[in-house]
Amino acid sequence: MKRRGTVAAIDIGSSKVTVIVAEVGPRGDVQIIGTGVAPAQGLARGVVDHIEQARESVATAVEKAEQACGMRVLSATIGIAGTHIACQNNRGIVAVANPKRIVSGDDRARVLEAAGNIAVPSSRQVLHVLPRGYWIDGSDPVSDPVGMHGARLDAETHIITGAVSAIQNLVKVVEGAGVHVEDIVVEPVAAAECVLTDEERHQGVAVIDIGDATTSIAVFDEGTITHVACLPLGGYHLTQDLTHVLRCPWEAAEEAKIRHGAAFALPEDDGHDVQVPTFGASGRRAVPLRYLREILQARVDEILETVEIELKRAGYLDRLAAGVVLTGGTALLPGLAQFAEVRLGIPARIGNPSGYLGLSDLIGTPAYATSIGLAEHALRGSERPVELTHAGMEMPAGGVLRRILAIGRALMPQ
Repeated sequence: MKRRGTVAAIDIGSSKVTVIVAEVGPRGDVQIIGTGVAPAQGLARGVVDHIEQARESVATAVEKAEQACGMRVLSATIGIAGTHIACQNNRGIVAVANPKRIVSGDDRARVLEAAGNIAVPSSRQVLHVLPRGYWIDGSDPVSDPVGMHGARLDAETHIITGAVSAIQNLVKVVEGAGVHVEDIVVEPVAAAECVLTDEERHQGVAVIDIGDATTSIAVFDEGTITHVACLPLGGYHLTQDLTHVLRCPWEAAEEAKIRHGAAFALPEDDGHDVQVPTFGASGRRAVPLRYLREILQARVDEILETVEIELKRAGYLDRLAAGVVLTGGTALLPGLAQFAEVRLGIPARIGNPSGYLGLSDLIGTPAYATSIGLAEHALRGSERPVELTHAGMEMPAGGVLRRILAIGRALMPQ
């Protein structure tokens, strides 16, 4: 779909909140014109657990992005994750309305509506209705039936749902920070926007987004998304292991992970020590580098094992010719792609966003793939640009346009 307008995206993670403001340049390329990052408070395991703390974190990140781009962010596309995310496939059938049996765009819209019409409990909300394929009179699947001849049109969709409470709390946080929620996108679906190639999507690939508290999975096959899952493990657990085993403060464990960590230990690590601040009278201890990395390796292995189990359960592990693409902050851990290839037995690479003007060294990493992907999704899929006003312009009372979010809008490619 043609890119349009200027958009804002908000990625609310358990460790940080990232705001991206992007626009389309004169040559049609995407330019990042503002970023804002703030530590996340009031979130746990991918969901809100303290409204006011989370609101303040979002407001801080939004303010930083506004200062960077010289514009006011009034609305944005936001990401959502958490173990409450679930998915299912559904099929719909309609009769072609045209007497000459030529499939129209209206027929396509009707069959997608039929395929997206599922019964969900009151505690669940539809987030995405994504087409997987179309069939005319029971023939082989086609990517777009419009203009073809037939009497019956079938469609299969991949439907992603989330817990209403988690969705509403996230919306309340963002709108409480003065930003109208334009759209909600499941995070691994967003990350895929900026890290996957068309060839990978066609041959079979899984985006593995290892966040702070959760690991999200989005599987693509034959060009369409076929499975989504979220697992309750992430980078937080690596730091937690170091804290418990080394008996050190959280900040010291996080610094040791970032400065000296790796996905697996090597023989050449022997003979090297790392000084780590600890609890107790001594206040510091020398930790063998190999031992530190073995602690991390055990948890990385567990994360990849849960990914392997989920991919096998869904029936996709052996169908991923392009393997997995790793995103999220934990993807910065040296050696992760190599370890994943061995552990999963399929190709693996790190998903770095690229090809965006204004992309700094900071956000041009897998840790910000979801943030960039949300902006890319908004530019490609939004029916109207996100509302922004230049700094200094007169604003409505309170500085924002407050509207009620219509949750559950179906996402259909145009």
